[in-house]
Amino acid sequence: MNESLSQEQAQHLFEEHSHYIFRIALVMTRSRILADDMTQEVFIQLFRKYHLYNNDQPIRPWIARITVNLIRGYYRKRKWQVLLGRLPEQTGEDYTDQIVLQKERGHMLWTAVSRLSLKQREVIVLHYYAGLSLVEASEALHISPGTCKSRLHAGLCKLRKCYELRELALDEEILYSNKNSSAKPVIKEDRS
Repeated sequence: MNESLSQEQAQHLFEEHSHYIFRIALVMTRSRILADDMTQEVFIQLFRKYHLYNNDQPIRPWIARITVNLIRGYYRKRKWQVLLGRLPEQTGEDYTDQIVLQKERGHMLWTAVSRLSLKQREVIVLHYYAGLSLVEASEALHISPGTCKSRLHAGLCKLRKCYELRELALDEEILYSNKNSSAKPVIKEDRS
């Protein structure tokens, strides 16, 4: 276990991990303002509890666990808030077809992920957005790796069945086939 942090160590931790924490909080809360507040709260907890951190373990799963626990606590206290809501703001000034399509895909994927249950969304956020392995995600969420895998599988199955994502994949296939040939687009039938 560690002793308390020096000011230089605290500054280094903040610089190295603040964007990581913010991304997790943004994906889970869908609000830049709330994600910013949660990032500050995570660092307050991290600095208070740093003496409990084991240096032999990677720090990111420990930080992710603190982040998830704070956000869960926030929503437990405010059950009246609806978890499905606003999308993160998207920026960019280049409006080429590819950028627009990528933003549309991201928007539709984000909407589909937002519709998942909180438990499925947590695993998907930690695994795909935060880059944790399933074992690290299971540690961060205090669940077994098997439970983590089953939640991930269930969430991915729901995403695969999402109508909007299938339509987007079809539109994308048509767009790319048009760029590569002069023939008119052929719309394939949905076989599902």
